[in-house]
Amino acid sequence: MSVLATLHRRLLVKSVDQDGNERIVETLDNDSIRPTRAKDRTWTQFTYVMFWFSAVANVSNLYAASTGMTMGLTMWESIACSFGGQFMAGCLMAINGRAGAMYRIPYPVLCRSSFGVWGALWPTFNRAVMSIVWNGVNMTQGAQCLYVFLHAIFPSIAHIPDKMGPKSALTSAQMICFVVYWLINCAFLVVPVPKMKMLVYIKVVVYYAGALAMLAWVVSLAGGSPAALRASSSVHGQEKSWLICKFLWLGLASCGTFISNAADLQRYARKPSDVILGQIISFPVSGLLVAVIGNVIAGSSESIFGELIWNPLTFLDKLMDGDRYTHGNRAACAFISLAFIYSTVFSAIFENSIPAGNDIAALWPRYITVKRGFFICAILSFAICPWYLLATASIFITFLSSYQIFLSAIAGILICDYYLIRRGHLHVPALYTADPAGIYYYLYGINPRGFGAYLIAVAPNFYGFLSQMGVRAPLGIKRFYFVAYPVGMLVAFAVFAALCAVWWPRGVDRGQKGWLEPGDYWDEFDEVYWV
Repeated sequence: MSVLATLHRRLLVKSVDQDGNERIVETLDNDSIRPTRAKDRTWTQFTYVMFWFSAVANVSNLYAASTGMTMGLTMWESIACSFGGQFMAGCLMAINGRAGAMYRIPYPVLCRSSFGVWGALWPTFNRAVMSIVWNGVNMTQGAQCLYVFLHAIFPSIAHIPDKMGPKSALTSAQMICFVVYWLINCAFLVVPVPKMKMLVYIKVVVYYAGALAMLAWVVSLAGGSPAALRASSSVHGQEKSWLICKFLWLGLASCGTFISNAADLQRYARKPSDVILGQIISFPVSGLLVAVIGNVIAGSSESIFGELIWNPLTFLDKLMDGDRYTHGNRAACAFISLAFIYSTVFSAIFENSIPAGNDIAALWPRYITVKRGFFICAILSFAICPWYLLATASIFITFLSSYQIFLSAIAGILICDYYLIRRGHLHVPALYTADPAGIYYYLYGINPRGFGAYLIAVAPNFYGFLSQMGVRAPLGIKRFYFVAYPVGMLVAFAVFAALCAVWWPRGVDRGQKGWLEPGDYWDEFDEVYWV
């Protein structure tokens, strides 16, 4: 056998059936993206409650919660906007992830029902891009955490000459930390997802211990009552109203990947109802707690340094500047940053590596498993140079809002397809076949209804999207873009419903009434199914 043939055989994904016999991996199917087997459905209601406290527990949410203050809102207005947006996001996650919780299928496979078995590659690619970018953002923050930790121990690291330039969020010393952090992140990717429950629980304790310790410390340095807590808004009238509108819907739009990721995360549920409390209650409440902590920390910086520091990692590092580089300050910064390092590692895995792994595996199932997808995501997250996204608050806000129009349209189509058109019924085996006779094959493997709704939903917001990318646009267009997420989702829902009403999809009984979701679902390759 030639070297190339041997290499090809090794690259092919191996799969076994319920009897332990090796089976052929099809073009659209491997074990990684099949319905989660019974032995791996181990996440309980408590796991999901803790998961969302864990998922929200990261440095980037401290960033996002305080960015409203940089634009002129008060601390409490910023918190209210963040909480309102995240509450809506939690409800949408529970709705959009229902198919994942019931049929235990990931997002890329769910998309095949709405977009076709080949058409689903586009929304899968869309979400993969967003997950990879966010993974890079989290790793950039992890590198900043690691730098603060090392700076607290080795003062000489601050004297490494910076060659990165003003457009980078990382200095040369922090870039060294990025490489080290990237290797740490990759080391944890070998842990199977169903076995990560304990890591979820540990992360909640570690993160909040570090965040609350920093909160108590900086409030005491600010004299016990930071002026920002009582400060009034620097904007008024119509400008303030539009700014509140912007940050309220930005709170929703910034959770666009969470809404898309819902099926990926809910597929590990012991039973479908276990996910509801965590999605609707735990997610926004944990977001509220992080928002309060982040805003009080940011507000305290004005009392201490005379300027608003929106990045808590920059804040920590400044607490070691000059005469502040004392043994006590160094020890405090080292322990707090170490807690943030641990938290950021698992934020990147839970929020980005898992969905990106599912997406990449679904793009090429014969050669890529979810675990291989994890490492491909890690490599691409390095390659996109994410340190340029976090240079300023305005760049970060632009990044959060720019991609929402694509994800919102996909979410609207998926919700309409599952709830209104199919009323909870999916023929799961047909989601894994490229047979033209399959009910999800549609037209050459593409569902024109899904893509028609997608294009029409993106169109009203596209000018606003271009304005975010630097194209000149009227003020009305820019303001309309503030509500791009709900507009895109509602337009996609309505257009998809209308197209299906005119051109009813094959395999759906139009005359059948009521909710058609099964009591439970067992995959044909699941060993429990055969008992």
